Amino acid sequence: MYIDNRIRMGMKENGENVYLNPKMGCRHGLIAGATGSGKTITLKVMAESFSDMGVPVFLADVKGDLAGMCMSGSDTEDMQRRIQKFGLSDAGFEYKGYPTVFWDIYGKKGIPLRTSVSEMGPTLLSVVLGLNDLQSALLAIAFKIADDQGQLLIDTKDLKAWLNYMSENNKDLEADYGKISPQSIAAIIRQVVALEMKGAEDFFTEPAINIRDFFAVGPEGRGVINILDSSSLINDPTLYSMFMLYLLAELFETLPEAGDLDKPKLVFFFDEAHLLFSGATKELMTKVEQVVKLIRSKGVGVYFATQNPSDIPDGVMSQLGNKVEHALHAYTPAEQKKVKAAAEGLRENPEFDTYETLLALGTGEAVVSFLQDDGVPGVAQKVSILPPQSRMGMIDDATRDSEIKGSLLYTKYEQPYDPDSAYEFLQRRGLEEEARKEKEAMEAAEAKERKAAEAAEAKQRAKEEEQERREAEREAKAAGNARKRAAKSVGSSVAGTVGREVGKTVGGSFGKFGKTLGGNLGASLGRGLLSTLFKC
Repeated sequence: MYIDNRIRMGMKENGENVYLNPKMGCRHGLIAGATGSGKTITLKVMAESFSDMGVPVFLADVKGDLAGMCMSGSDTEDMQRRIQKFGLSDAGFEYKGYPTVFWDIYGKKGIPLRTSVSEMGPTLLSVVLGLNDLQSALLAIAFKIADDQGQLLIDTKDLKAWLNYMSENNKDLEADYGKISPQSIAAIIRQVVALEMKGAEDFFTEPAINIRDFFAVGPEGRGVINILDSSSLINDPTLYSMFMLYLLAELFETLPEAGDLDKPKLVFFFDEAHLLFSGATKELMTKVEQVVKLIRSKGVGVYFATQNPSDIPDGVMSQLGNKVEHALHAYTPAEQKKVKAAAEGLRENPEFDTYETLLALGTGEAVVSFLQDDGVPGVAQKVSILPPQSRMGMIDDATRDSEIKGSLLYTKYEQPYDPDSAYEFLQRRGLEEEARKEKEAMEAAEAKERKAAEAAEAKQRAKEEEQERREAEREAKAAGNARKRAAKSVGSSVAGTVGREVGKTVGGSFGKFGKTLGGNLGASLGRGLLSTLFKC
């Protein structure tokens, strides 16, 4: 409960109130406790208090029981007893709902929350995909080539198409970008496909979230509480980790350095935080630790809610200054060891044994240690946590739907769209290349047909010319033979006449018989002589 510029979290057994200093809100925090111990109530009281002081809040709602913050709490006998116990009537306690925006990566229980592959970036994406150094370098090169060619990587199909393009054209690209191994590219694509199967296709698309939309303030000056429905998201810790890490990294890159502030700019609450680290790779853990460590300088506080403090890696735990630890169970030696470690992580209070107290806490009770004004952790205090002012529990579908569609951000993010990006570019390029090849093939076929036609035409022309030549030769030969026959006939007649006359003259001296014989003999001799001349 926000009162007197402080967050009143609970009350000790002696009636003394315990506060969280808003100036220390960016130093992060832990809310731990076994199931049913009251950590969800603690989370709600903190979130309501930050909202009341004008600080926007982001909640990862795993079980759906944080959705009731949009509605006023109900006055019950139990609530009346608690109000009287804490003296809240005189402190201005009132039942009220808070300005709330519901989000959901899958778009079913909230406004769709998306980003693009380019916005995620190669470094974070490599961590999420679990790539080795060589594969990470190739992924970075893929982003570089896309930038150089002015192409956008929006969704996973863009990324896969671009990686395939690199593999197919690796020889052409090596001169400018170094050796590109098709085998390594194939390994990256397999990891992308595996991420798609976990639901990444719904996350990587447009319109991408503008991180500044989380910084809204309601009409009464209260910070808007952004609730991400994670009931489906937590089924795959990888996707859950990827999304939360992306948000923190995006905030870190977007926000300017803030220094020491009177209150945070934004506060994140990760419920069931053990899912964030379950099965996480060493690289992912390192990235989370790095972001948590640095983001407080941007005015962002991060609070992890989990069942046991041991769920939080040591590197991250060392960054959590404000701690609220509800009842912890220790039924086995291993669990006892974890509770002892949790007790030792709190500043010792000589008034009680922290270990025994953690084991004996009732519902709604906790051992807390908040940072003091000088940044030093306060001694452990046993307190009873205040009740929330908003509704406890879930809401019905009609109420949720009304809240979702009543938000000004609904129309901005409700409909996804697929912009013209790398995939479409490569599709057009492939079609253009295919069309070019088809055109070249058609031109080659046409040229071949023309060449064949020209060859056939030339062959036919040569055949016709040969026929003409032969016809001319036959005609010339026939004409020559005709001339020879004519000349021979004329010559024969002339020779016969001349020979006959000569024969008559010679044979005339022998009488009539001799004349006749001489004429015939002369004619035959004349014709024979002429024939011999023509042959020559």
